[in-house]
Amino acid sequence: MKKFAVVISLILLLIPCKVFAIGESSTSITVMDMDSNRVIYSKNQNSKSLIASITKIMTAIIAIESGKIDDVVTVDDTILKAYGSGVYIEIGEKIKLKDLVYGLMLRSGNDAALMIAKYVGGSVEEFAKLMNIKAEKIGMKNTKFLNPHGLDEETENISTSYDMALLTSYAMKNETYKKIVGTKNYKVTTDKKTYVWKNKNRLLHEYKYTTGGKTGFTKKARRTLVTTASKNNMNLVVVTLNDPNDFLEHKESFEYVFKNFTKYRILNKKTFKVSDNRFDGKLYIKNDYYYLLKESEKDKMSLKVKLEEDTKNIKNNVAGVVEVMFDNKKIHEETIYLERKESKEKKKGFFSRLFS
Repeated sequence: MKKFAVVISLILLLIPCKVFAIGESSTSITVMDMDSNRVIYSKNQNSKSLIASITKIMTAIIAIESGKIDDVVTVDDTILKAYGSGVYIEIGEKIKLKDLVYGLMLRSGNDAALMIAKYVGGSVEEFAKLMNIKAEKIGMKNTKFLNPHGLDEETENISTSYDMALLTSYAMKNETYKKIVGTKNYKVTTDKKTYVWKNKNRLLHEYKYTTGGKTGFTKKARRTLVTTASKNNMNLVVVTLNDPNDFLEHKESFEYVFKNFTKYRILNKKTFKVSDNRFDGKLYIKNDYYYLLKESEKDKMSLKVKLEEDTKNIKNNVAGVVEVMFDNKKIHEETIYLERKESKEKKKGFFSRLFS
């Protein structure tokens, strides 16, 4: 069905919801707004690289979404293949899958990663397939997972700072994941012993706006780091690859955005209004849309409304779309619905309609 377009210039009396040189020491960096996935700053964002233990972000979200998070796992000899950082679980020990994820994300336990992969995927190889399927769904176009931990002596996980920012943006929308990576200290008791884990993410202890993240290091990948932070309703993720000065780099990146950007509500579902007499009813949208902008960028925003030409054959009450444009490029699309006059009549109770 053909549409005609009406271009509306956005009136930029927008109400805020109260964002040096970034990335100099890193091989690759991406600074992203997790709500809109806008890349605020990047350097070599699509450059493929080894990613070390930030791999475990994918391992964690798959475990959480598996529906088995509260299951009790009996540790088996799968963990004998683990080396490097660990939480030192024992064969025969019974521990909740959720607690393994805490050990995975707070202490970067490679033994926990292998046990999660075995329990959720049936084997490390099958779990890696799940990781790649998920990566494709999220839109990670330059990523390949071969293991759940990020160690790269036998198999290598390849990704980019952009893809890992995209993954983190997705994962942080899961409340269980968000709670785990935002935990500074965690204590768990199994049938064999008690663990007390402190989160390795230094920013979580040193920078008050930090909400989560994951550290990583191997000799081949060098230092990799993902951190997230929130302030004034802005929710950011920073990813650096091969950065010897990563924690300071991340903190300065957050501070730059918090000082120079503001989060604006571009679409307001309560006040959105399009007048078109061809439609027998009210046109409305279901969701708000927000975007981070510098003061100097506000005049780059506009809206483009596209409505159906054939108003007599509207399907599923979809009347068209409103496109949010930034610098003449579409960054978001929201469906416009038609609330027909007769629909309002049907919502009235029997006695209300009788009285009318």
